[in-house]
Amino acid sequence: MGSQIATYITLVGISGVFNLFLCFYVFTRRRESAASRTFILYTLALSIYCFGYTFELGSSTLEQVRSYIMIEYIGICTFSPLALILVLQYLGRRISRIATVALFIIPAITWIMVSTSRYHHMYYRVFKFEEGVTPHVLMIEMGQWYILHDFYMIICTVASIALLLSRWKQTGRAFRRELAILMGGLLVPMIAGIAYRLGLTPTGLDPVPLSICMSSVLYIWAIFSTRMLTVIPVAKESIFDSMGEGFIVLDSSERLVDYNRTVSVMIPSLRQSMIGQQLDEVWLELTGESFPLKRDQDGSVDELTWTSDGVEKVYEVRSSILRHQNGEHAGSLLMLINVTELKRLQQELEHQAYYDGLTQILNRTQFIQLGRGMLEQSRELEMPFGVILFDIDFFKRVNDTYGHETGDRMIVHVVSVCKELLPEDALFGRYGGEEFVLALPFVTDQGAYAIAERLRAAMEHALLLTPKGSLTVTASFGIAHVTGHHDETLEMLLSKADEALYTSKRDGRNRVSLHKLYSKAGSAL
Repeated sequence: MGSQIATYITLVGISGVFNLFLCFYVFTRRRESAASRTFILYTLALSIYCFGYTFELGSSTLEQVRSYIMIEYIGICTFSPLALILVLQYLGRRISRIATVALFIIPAITWIMVSTSRYHHMYYRVFKFEEGVTPHVLMIEMGQWYILHDFYMIICTVASIALLLSRWKQTGRAFRRELAILMGGLLVPMIAGIAYRLGLTPTGLDPVPLSICMSSVLYIWAIFSTRMLTVIPVAKESIFDSMGEGFIVLDSSERLVDYNRTVSVMIPSLRQSMIGQQLDEVWLELTGESFPLKRDQDGSVDELTWTSDGVEKVYEVRSSILRHQNGEHAGSLLMLINVTELKRLQQELEHQAYYDGLTQILNRTQFIQLGRGMLEQSRELEMPFGVILFDIDFFKRVNDTYGHETGDRMIVHVVSVCKELLPEDALFGRYGGEEFVLALPFVTDQGAYAIAERLRAAMEHALLLTPKGSLTVTASFGIAHVTGHHDETLEMLLSKADEALYTSKRDGRNRVSLHKLYSKAGSAL
């Protein structure tokens, strides 16, 4: 029997050492989680209980036993409410100071009852050594407050386990193991305590300290293998998963802590097994590159492009800094908003602002804006520059005879013919109803004339097929051209080209006319 008690005392002491190790380890990393401070107090309470019980078992007098029980009950009275607070913090639920104080009212009264039990016997009715037994075995008989406190401890433990179970379905698989570990760590000591109270333990020794040793080993393994209390579910409410925006939660070390279901739809290759890895490591595995956006600036907004199954999506990424209640940096939150459709509409609006809706070539406003820059570049390089204006001959007659639908088809037909013959650096736009404009950088006047003539001939020979038969399309062209040093603006060139265009019309249409300009030196151009 003596060797059994010695072994038992050793195991209880080891349990205290394990909990003390947990206490100091979490203390060194206390800034990584809001729940760390409560876990420190929880493991410290368990350590006090185990060490106090160890010295109690080795005591030879009742006075020594009473002294160590008073120390022991500092831990016994507090670890159950501390466990409940720890679970609430782990689940992200706030607990007020008043509620916190209320949780420790019964434990405080219990400690007083234990300390003064010899005077009122409300905690221990009987408290003595069993006669004729060596080493000494303590005999106790529970008083009313003993039963009340046991009941209170069970309520705290059951409430903690119930809270963890209530979040089981809402918790991702990566976090369910943590929930199971926390529930196991709470459940094992409770079952051991109930078995001891019912006299089901074979040796008659209290198995609770040994069960605490088992829980401590479980916690040690969990902290080092699953990052429990470091990687915790920061925002695992049901609303978190049901929101239309995607949320990615990072801790203070840029590790992936959590993400909601919307993100798993946005980025299907993101997996729960990646939780706990650095975000750059995750992105490197997904894309071969580090995460491209900054996330250390509160309120920053960027765009992220993601391609899945050949479909490109655009997400607006908004970054927010997360802080603990004391203001310390806790991590960051990335909110992803799908702006693919908005981006498409924006691009369509920009296209409509810059391009003609019917022909999809530049509209007049955009042509003039780009043409001015092109002319200025040619002037700086002292290179030639030309513009061509042309319009479809007798277009009003086509509309009146064949209808506006055929007129629109003729305009599209003309654009199609021209696109196949234009130089790559030419600027092509719709100047008006049936009137078109070309800007030709680095082209001589004869080169511009040749291009215009080539377009005219191609249009004349490319028949437009309509339900009412084939139509021959002709156009009249006017060219304005400059080279060397000049003060001509694009608007002045367009005016000169317009004059040349009307010359072609007066001369019978379906022809090209070149307007002659002069340089500052006075030579004809």
